[in-house]
Amino acid sequence: MPDRLNKIVTRGGDKGETSLADGTRLAKDDPRIALIGDVDELNSWLGVVIANGAEGVLKETLAGSQHDLFDLGGALSFPGSPMLSEDHVKRLDGAAEELNAALPPLKEFILPGGAKEISFCHVARTVCRRAERAMAAFHRTAPEAAHALQYLNRLSDILFIAARIEARRLGVGEVYWRKQR
Repeated sequence: MPDRLNKIVTRGGDKGETSLADGTRLAKDDPRIALIGDVDELNSWLGVVIANGAEGVLKETLAGSQHDLFDLGGALSFPGSPMLSEDHVKRLDGAAEELNAALPPLKEFILPGGAKEISFCHVARTVCRRAERAMAAFHRTAPEAAHALQYLNRLSDILFIAARIEARRLGVGEVYWRKQR
């Protein structure tokens, strides 16, 4: 494989701007750039979840999502590019159904915590929700983002399920919200 990134330090962003893949320069706080950053941060958190114990179908699902998110970040850097597809969303729907099938019904809200692996899942979920909110705003001006918006919604659900799976795997009780303490 040829070298893809020979020069990492370019100094091109020193004045608060960055380039899209098509050469367009945008401020680093432009909503598109912020969204790319949110997707990148989410991808990093998926790596943390995977590195801290995710196994089997959960690990495969999250690893596949890392590739999807990298593709999404790339598509965001090319204005007008297609961003994920209905098949991506369907794949997550199937994974969510499979992963949730082995869990007991949920009778109360769950708080983040119980073990670091569970907490990592919840942090990834909240970062995913932030990316989803940014994608919702972006989608208002970019209809090609419809499936990406759905994808992030499903992925946040999977990350909630992941926290429950990790609690079972570790033998740690879920931390339930206590109403009207």
